[in-house]
Amino acid sequence: MTVLIDTVAWVRVENGRILCARPRGKDVFYIPGGKREAGESDLQTLLREVEEELTVAIVPSSVSHAGTYEAQAHGHPDGVVVRMSCYYGDYSGTLTVSGEIDEMTWFSFADRPLVPPVDQLLFDDLRASGELR
Repeated sequence: MTVLIDTVAWVRVENGRILCARPRGKDVFYIPGGKREAGESDLQTLLREVEEELTVAIVPSSVSHAGTYEAQAHGHPDGVVVRMSCYYGDYSGTLTVSGEIDEMTWFSFADRPLVPPVDQLLFDDLRASGELR
C-alpha cells in the first residue's frame, strides 16, 4: 500500500539559483513549503507555509504552477511517496528564517545531492529549461 504525503512548494529562482531551506533538526534542504492542512487549496497552503517558514507574503496574483512531482519520501519507509505541487510566485517582505528553519540558502544544480529525491526532479526540470545553473 502506498502512503501519500501531499505537499506544496514555492519555487523561487534568482540568478540561476533556487531558494532552499533546512528545517530545524533536519539534515537535508527542501524547497520552501509544506504539508497541506485539511480543506486547504494549493494556494492557501503555499501562502501559509511560506509565511511560516520565511516570513514573507506570496503575492497571490503572481502565483503560477511550475509542475507536480512524486518520489519516495526522504527518511520514510519504502512506499511512502511525497507529492510536491510546485508554484512560482513573487513576494513582499524580507526573506528571513523563522523559528522552524535553521538555515536558508540559494542552490545551483551542483547542490542537487543536498536535497531529497522529489526536489531533485524539480532541479532536473529547472536545469533542462535553463533556469537553474
